[in-house]
Amino acid sequence: MSHNGKMKKVGKSSKKMYGPRKLLVCGYPDPEQQALRSLLKDNGLSIFPVIFATNDDLQKTLKEILESDDGHGQGEIDATKRAIIMSGFTQKQLHILMEAYRRAKLPPQHWATLTPVSENWSVADLLNELAAEAEAIKRQRKK
Repeated sequence: MSHNGKMKKVGKSSKKMYGPRKLLVCGYPDPEQQALRSLLKDNGLSIFPVIFATNDDLQKTLKEILESDDGHGQGEIDATKRAIIMSGFTQKQLHILMEAYRRAKLPPQHWATLTPVSENWSVADLLNELAAEAEAIKRQRKK
C-alpha cells in the first residue's frame, strides 16, 4: 500500500490541527488506560475524548473509529501495537502530552497526528506505517 503522508516536525502553535478533538489510543492494557486518563487530567487535557482501539477496530478507518464515543474500548483486551494518535490538538497541547508522557516514564510507543491522508487509512495500516517509520529512523541513526 502506498501512503503519501510524510513525517514533519511539529512547532508550538496554538492553532488547532486537523480533525475532531479526540485521542485514539492503541495497545494499552486496562491499568495503563487509567494511568493515561489521570495523566490527561493532571495536564489539562481531559477535554479530549479518549477512544481505545480494540482488535475489532483494526480494519476500521481512522475517520470511522474517531466517530466513536469517549471511552470506546476501555477495559477491553487489545493486542494492537502501542500508539497514540492525536486529532484536533494544538501543537502546544501535543508537546504538553508528549512531555507529560515522558515524565511519567510510561513504555515507549508510536506517536502520530491525524491528517487528511491518514484519516482514510485503517488502524492496522497506520500502526504498520508507524512501525516502519520507526525502524527507518532507527537504521538512519545507526549510520
